[in-house]
Amino acid sequence: MKKRLKPSVADIKLHKNQQMSLYIPISKEDDRINRLILINRQSSEEINLPLTEKDVNENLRLLYARLDYGKWKTKLLNGEIWDLYLQNGEGNHRLRTTKNAIELMRIKEEESGKTFHPYITKKGNVSFRFSEIDFFAGITNVQLSDQGKLRVEGLLEEVNLRNVSDANLLLKDALNVESRHPLQIEEQPSEGFHFFTTEVDLPETVTEELPNYLISSIELETDDGNQTMWRESPRLKYYSKDSLEEIFVTSFEDINVKFKISTSKIANYLTIHMLEDNIVKEFTNKLEKEIVKARRGKRALKFYKKVFQLVSYLPSKHNLVVFESFHGKQYSDSPRALYEYMKENTPSYTLIWSADRRHYEEFVERGLPVVRRFSLKWLLVMTRAKYWVTNTRLPNWLPKPKDTEYVQTWHGTPLKRLAADMDEVHMPGTNTLKYKSNFIKEANKWDYLVAPNQYSSEIFKSAFLFGKNMIESGYPRNDYLIQENNQETIDQIKEKLELPLDKKVVLYAPTWRDNQFYQRGKYKFDLSLDLQKMRDELGDEYVVVLRMHYLIAENFDLGPFEGFAFDYSKHEDIRDLYLISDLLITDYSSVFFDYANLRRPIIFYVYDIDEYRDSLRGFYLDLEKEAPGPLAKTTEEVIDSIKEFERSGFELSGSFEQFYERFCAWETGESSKRVVETVFK
Repeated sequence: MKKRLKPSVADIKLHKNQQMSLYIPISKEDDRINRLILINRQSSEEINLPLTEKDVNENLRLLYARLDYGKWKTKLLNGEIWDLYLQNGEGNHRLRTTKNAIELMRIKEEESGKTFHPYITKKGNVSFRFSEIDFFAGITNVQLSDQGKLRVEGLLEEVNLRNVSDANLLLKDALNVESRHPLQIEEQPSEGFHFFTTEVDLPETVTEELPNYLISSIELETDDGNQTMWRESPRLKYYSKDSLEEIFVTSFEDINVKFKISTSKIANYLTIHMLEDNIVKEFTNKLEKEIVKARRGKRALKFYKKVFQLVSYLPSKHNLVVFESFHGKQYSDSPRALYEYMKENTPSYTLIWSADRRHYEEFVERGLPVVRRFSLKWLLVMTRAKYWVTNTRLPNWLPKPKDTEYVQTWHGTPLKRLAADMDEVHMPGTNTLKYKSNFIKEANKWDYLVAPNQYSSEIFKSAFLFGKNMIESGYPRNDYLIQENNQETIDQIKEKLELPLDKKVVLYAPTWRDNQFYQRGKYKFDLSLDLQKMRDELGDEYVVVLRMHYLIAENFDLGPFEGFAFDYSKHEDIRDLYLISDLLITDYSSVFFDYANLRRPIIFYVYDIDEYRDSLRGFYLDLEKEAPGPLAKTTEEVIDSIKEFERSGFELSGSFEQFYERFCAWETGESSKRVVETVFK
């Protein structure tokens, strides 16, 4: 019997002609190798990399292939991520690597400004991707003194040092608190990299929050004569064959604090952990992490699914309703509206909320009946409930009991193309075919789907391939906007949020970008709206409230704009922010459909509309023709639009009225009642 195929990439070398050589040692007994292929993670398109080979010794041979970037450039640019596979008669096999520094091999795409490079995935596999990394840096050596001085040495991608006015090692902790440590950089680069050193006094980084950790990157301040820019490298990895495990203990306010300097298991990121030097607490923290890891593992999931299926055969409780909003992270949206209506009008039902473990206490503090998501109690509640009410997809592995009725309220009128209507999917952890298949599989479980208007009803049928009960009622969440739109309620909310009563409120609520992410479910967002210009022009009469999409992972530092800009992204329900806002700024988010119910001005800040419309999602509406407000591509244009609304007394155009009739006509403040009377009879 031949050995199981377990080859790996031993090295990747970059040549001056924009070609990369890949070297793969393999046992001579494995004579079934056919080809090396790159597969586009989104579209499943393939690129074949011809293999050649030579014998190394009597047991080993070396496969090598050449990736010609110039030849495949056009095709490569069609995908964000390409996964590397070795193929034999049994199928495709993902390749891992024995070399951590493969990301040093980088090709700069001059036209787009993107960089093409190999990288190691979270599972340790080799992939290639395009990224907008400005410059690259890595750590080659770490030394720790007895006094807690951490000396860090590394490589910095070649830059014009004449333009660099400041260079630091940037450390961020779990609370996003930053510290900077000056770099000493050798002027003469070698093989495209400068050598740098820096020193960190670990005791000075201690915080009151324990356990905590520090992650590292390089930050440069550059000035080319026209503008000054702050540029930051990706998180630093440790590129050395030597293992890294250093410990330093210091005292802080009568507590012994232990620093553990190590690397992440697969990606080799440098990590500095801070924790109390207490054996019991350290063991407890480690045990908790292992339990969470085990609960999220494939075996636990398989076991949990089987138990769920078995318990679901028990008879359902016909008066039990489970509510969930945004994966259990919020008490909000249409599930909240339906819960509050049923609590007042259908006392015979038992109503329970499903909450993510990280947000569980927020539900408890509100006095809500709640169960922790994926706990044993949750399993018993979900399998016995007659009704599920949610506004997002439930996990695909979760089977719906045969007696359960699934009410999907969804969470917005669609502007961006959805599910089966999308041409390509650019999200992490999936591809186009897999994404559509999983989405349709989930939609087939829905018994009821709530539509806010006729336009949405038609799109939902096509995008979700939905053919069951469409409830054409308007969105329950918008009842609040109709019923509570009065000055007393508005002032109460402003006081609660500590906003000035004598200033107008601008709400900025953008959406996420499919192709800008840290990991699955956590998306990047660059705040391109210039708050300094906004404050200079509007600060006397306005304040700005930020409300990011729940998938956006950024924490914005608004310290320089204290008293003018406020981040309420974590506020439980956006409906309060709608009510207090005199004007909305958004982009491609569906929030403008809901906000239009208030008959207030809307400005569309669409600085990247061409890319978003043509490359990422595509729109159902022609936003440039049908938007119920002006489109702006710069902060200056946004400011001009606000001033124009002021001059007109915030008067709305005729096109707005047409939009209102088309998308808001069903919203009369009784949508919750219509849904409850339809589903719960």
